[in-house]
Amino acid sequence: MNATAYTQEILEELKRTLSLVNVEDSEKLVDAILRAKKIFVAGGGRSGFMAKAFVMRMMHIGLDAYVVGETVTPNLEEEDLFLVGSGSGETGSLVAMTEKAKSIGATIAAVTTNPTSTIGKLADHTIVIPAQAKADSASGKSIQPMGSLFEQALLLFYDALILSVMEKSGSHSNIMYGRHANLE
Repeated sequence: MNATAYTQEILEELKRTLSLVNVEDSEKLVDAILRAKKIFVAGGGRSGFMAKAFVMRMMHIGLDAYVVGETVTPNLEEEDLFLVGSGSGETGSLVAMTEKAKSIGATIAAVTTNPTSTIGKLADHTIVIPAQAKADSASGKSIQPMGSLFEQALLLFYDALILSVMEKSGSHSNIMYGRHANLE
């Protein structure tokens, strides 16, 4: 198969996978984002890159959002939202962060393939993206290696959340340009 054919198969996998995400759970997460004083997003590896893209867009629409682990990230407080993207829901460092956020009293949101994972069980809001986790790459759920389908779906889901937040908050793209980096 050539790259164009693979692209078409990847798009079909993404469409199939994202069509199974629960709409009601997604709307509850949008409301939690809008209620939060600050939003902290975490993820490991490629999921962490998706977290950074999501935080950037939240900043563009005027939300007080941070990537966990960056040097400019403030302290997490009770009125805040801690959102973690983890395919397995068992990544050690993310489990520890989630437990800490829970002990502080923040609202916890998990985007995962595994709602019964440690992180899934700690979460107040759980979004299930029914893709294979990297350890489950022999499952046949995807032609792609490791957790690629989850990571791609995570980015698209985060972008869809931004659109929902924009709609509910009355934000629009023109506002975003005013907050875009200008030292490039």
